[in-house]
Amino acid sequence: MSAPPGTRPTRTARTVDGDAPARRVGRGGERFATATSGAWATVQGVVLSGAVVVLLAVVGVLGGSPDSAWTGAVGVATGLWLLGHGVPIDAGAGVITLVPLGIGALAVFTTYVSVRRSALPTLAAWVGATTTYAVVTVALAAATAGVAGGDGLASAGTRLALAALGGVVVGGAGAALGILVPPDRPEVVVPGGLLDRAVPDVVRLGLQAGTVALVALSGLGAALTIVWVVAGRATSEDVVTGLDPGWIGGIVFAVAQLALLPNLVLWATSWLAGPGFAVGQGTSFAPGGTEAGPLPAVPLLGALPGPDWAGLTAAVGGPLAVVACGALAGWFAWRRLDPERVQRADLAQVLAGVVLLAGVATAVLQRWAGGAAGAGRLAQVGADPLLTGAVVAVEVGVGAAVVLAWAYLDVGARLRRE
Repeated sequence: MSAPPGTRPTRTARTVDGDAPARRVGRGGERFATATSGAWATVQGVVLSGAVVVLLAVVGVLGGSPDSAWTGAVGVATGLWLLGHGVPIDAGAGVITLVPLGIGALAVFTTYVSVRRSALPTLAAWVGATTTYAVVTVALAAATAGVAGGDGLASAGTRLALAALGGVVVGGAGAALGILVPPDRPEVVVPGGLLDRAVPDVVRLGLQAGTVALVALSGLGAALTIVWVVAGRATSEDVVTGLDPGWIGGIVFAVAQLALLPNLVLWATSWLAGPGFAVGQGTSFAPGGTEAGPLPAVPLLGALPGPDWAGLTAAVGGPLAVVACGALAGWFAWRRLDPERVQRADLAQVLAGVVLLAGVATAVLQRWAGGAAGAGRLAQVGADPLLTGAVVAVEVGVGAAVVLAWAYLDVGARLRRE
């Protein structure tokens, strides 16, 4: 077998606690200092992402008095910022659990930039950054419990737990990227150690290949979303004309739709895979058929695929595109294997890693991309996470298995001829 994925022996890897001997933590005071650097950096990231959301909320309420504008904007912005981390808010008519992934992505980016610029590249700094981020999200959730949290102790406890989880996921991801991505090249240097000993290199290669398949599928979803937006621009323009939001409202509408655009991209990947998604109870947008009901007056929803998109071509072509993503993952993995030494058991472990990563990651992403957008019909928005994850795992696995099996048999036949 070749070297484990991510191992670059000809380069100096910038890993956690492995940048330079001077960066190693040996005493409690030094460890506290490095943890503080991560905590301070993540506070900067929270302030940056929160400031963007507050600014947009202020723009949206400029019609009121200055005091009410600022007071209302801060409350609305805090609720939206927490919603971007998976913390539900009470909108009066119902609880909103639909996560605007664009806000979460903004928070990850600002944390990444702050940590990369200000924090030391150590494990202690990552722990400090992640812990601080989680504490901040929990504190904000507790401070807004009476405004955005629903009723009852159980509901408040659920919000605090979700705030802690969202803080760990978003803050931890941004801090990890800031620490593990070297300043001189845009690639993640994964630290070794316990992971190398606990997980076989072929399984890690499969996980890496599964990530390639997931990125390719997300790219296809983004391309399909662009096509939907262009095809539905007339419907979206009619919605904007009917709302007549003015230039201030237009800015707010545009930014709000950007916050939900990543959700639509993930729904498009579920559409390609076959299960499709829903925007309200009783609706279904899938390549096999479309059942659309009354939709909210949101211009972005004009990009949803209509009945013309459904049919045999879409029902077959969409899953085949996902299979092609799996084939790309198989090709990626095979190029990193030693053809003359690879065994069938190695291929099986690689394939297991591909299927596991693609299925679990898809289910988690679809769970975050869907939820309730209100009461009544809008209590069901998004794709079925478990069904979509299972279907994507199977389709990606088929593509990867075909490429790996074909390459393995081809090498075997060549060696026999020689």
